[in-house]
Amino acid sequence: MAFTATSDVTNGIGKITLAGELDAAAAPTFRTEVEKVAAEQPRRLVLMMQDLEYMASAGLRVLIYARQRMAQNVDIFVVGAQEPIRETLEKTGFHHSVTQLETYDPAVIENT
Repeated sequence: MAFTATSDVTNGIGKITLAGELDAAAAPTFRTEVEKVAAEQPRRLVLMMQDLEYMASAGLRVLIYARQRMAQNVDIFVVGAQEPIRETLEKTGFHHSVTQLETYDPAVIENT
């Protein structure tokens, strides 16, 4: 499946929706969306990953870039990540830098 990434920022919540296979060829597309959202200086970054089927190390590097690019106080949420993605986050220790949620929960994301 081809990779797609779309983003928007509403009320200080930056949201990037990822779908398909995030490999080295697709990583620049993800990075562009991270840069667009970071320019808006959100207070939260939400990565919607329920339709992301695969993430290569290049995708993980963009996640690390996103953490570095956002202000120190910006919380990052990973929503709906499939098991292989969650395993990658945990094996690399990146799960300590994000909050993982099964579904988008406005009470947690928008009000914290």
